[in-house]
Amino acid sequence: MGRPFVASLDMYRKVPVDLLEGTRRGSVLSTMAVFSMVLLFFLETKAFLSSSLKTSLALDSNSDSQIRVNFNVTMMDLKCEYATIDVVSVLGTQQNVTQHVQKFPIDGFGVRQRYQQRNMKQHDVQLFDSTIEETIEELHADGEDAISLDQTTLDVALKENTYVFVDFFASWCSHCRDLAPTWETLAEVMYEVAENRVEQHLDENPHKEHEYSDEDYQAAVAVELPILIGKVDCVDHHELCMTRGIRAYPTLKFFVDGEEKGDYRGHRTVVELAHFIESMEKEHKGKDIDATVKSSEAKDVAADRTIRNEEHEAYARGLSAGRHKITHSWADEDHPGCMISGFLLVDRAPGNFHIQAQSRSHDLAAHMTNVSHIINHLSFGKPFSKYFIKEGLINTPSGFLETTRPFDGNVYVTHNEHEAHHHYLKVITTEFDAEKLARKKYDKNKGFYKPPEPNRAYAILQSSQLSLYKSDIVPEAKFTYDLSPISVSYTKKYRPWYDYFTSVMAIIGGTFTVVGMLESGIHTVSSKKRR
Repeated sequence: MGRPFVASLDMYRKVPVDLLEGTRRGSVLSTMAVFSMVLLFFLETKAFLSSSLKTSLALDSNSDSQIRVNFNVTMMDLKCEYATIDVVSVLGTQQNVTQHVQKFPIDGFGVRQRYQQRNMKQHDVQLFDSTIEETIEELHADGEDAISLDQTTLDVALKENTYVFVDFFASWCSHCRDLAPTWETLAEVMYEVAENRVEQHLDENPHKEHEYSDEDYQAAVAVELPILIGKVDCVDHHELCMTRGIRAYPTLKFFVDGEEKGDYRGHRTVVELAHFIESMEKEHKGKDIDATVKSSEAKDVAADRTIRNEEHEAYARGLSAGRHKITHSWADEDHPGCMISGFLLVDRAPGNFHIQAQSRSHDLAAHMTNVSHIINHLSFGKPFSKYFIKEGLINTPSGFLETTRPFDGNVYVTHNEHEAHHHYLKVITTEFDAEKLARKKYDKNKGFYKPPEPNRAYAILQSSQLSLYKSDIVPEAKFTYDLSPISVSYTKKYRPWYDYFTSVMAIIGGTFTVVGMLESGIHTVSSKKRR
């Protein structure tokens, strides 16, 4: 009877030890085999313990309705009071966004100021005196009291008058047309103040009344005039306005002893303008107790001219309540720019946001608007912490961080009028494996839970171009974005354990077989030579 199949199955039959013969060649080859197996085993184990980065593409499954845009942009030649941010998308428009946005003036050396600035809410400023019922034509019927100036007459006025208040306007400007009756009334008020002072002098010296002719009387009024009220049409005197740096209409500039002391930014009513003139005169004369403030009477005369009933009186009190909140002194050379930083929440739809010069109380001069800018930072999504930048991006390709902020540090300067840089951004959702880093970690030193880090970022493909504008359109720094429907995923890929064990077995068996074949070949060749 034959042996059972299992008992007869023997793949490892033994050869009697007395039939085996050791050789030096076999010892050398065995050492080589062992060394090869150890080396291959070490390399295979190292490869098994390491991981590779797998890239995959898929339709973007992000369900967030909005996306965060982080930015820090320095406008090199645009004041903070004019700089506004508008957001436009196919789902709607947001104008003059102020939430989560901060503005800091930049001085002439590019240094950020310590204080934060905001756009004054436009309804805080009264743009003209609504209590004046006369039209500009009716006010001009007895002559113009606000003197029209050009380059020559302005220089003469600044030289011959201690105080000069000038309205730089444009004939096409709607705000300028609204202000015109107010400005003419202010000039009439100043002449009335001067006439009152002359009449008071005559009353105090009745014996000198016969000495005054009409020409002498007008000369006396001119001497007693507290301030010269002037106006410059920037359409007719374009070069003059450019020299004075007029960028928006109307611009009300105050001069003392021929030097510019700043722009008036308060309420544009006759009473408030009179208060401003008085404050500037008092500031100029300082502690000189013997100096007479000629404009002190102007506010009373202005009140008599414009306040006719209780409603007007309540209106004037409301404006005066916020008078101390408005700062008039401003050195243009110290504040040429504005750093705007913060973040926006925009719809996940194609759109754009733009930084432009805008004001509801002024009409801006397009040719004087310069939107040259420096992009200090621009990115999408939740910002990364310093720890995450250092440790958390190991699951992304080398240089991935730079793809999320390609604009950082770029400077875009316009050298000509009516042009601006437009930027185009293709935003690609990128997800990566951050499971271990996303856990909340308890900080024993500070005693709080560290919030989870993001596992999603947004790569940006960017391009920029210089765009030209029509002469009547105010340029803007524009950022147009579009979200890619395809997302990119980076995941860690590890070798399965069975693959590792298969490779280990292959190393052992393969090395043993190959070295055995090599030894048999050498043995056969050497045996034939001995014969």
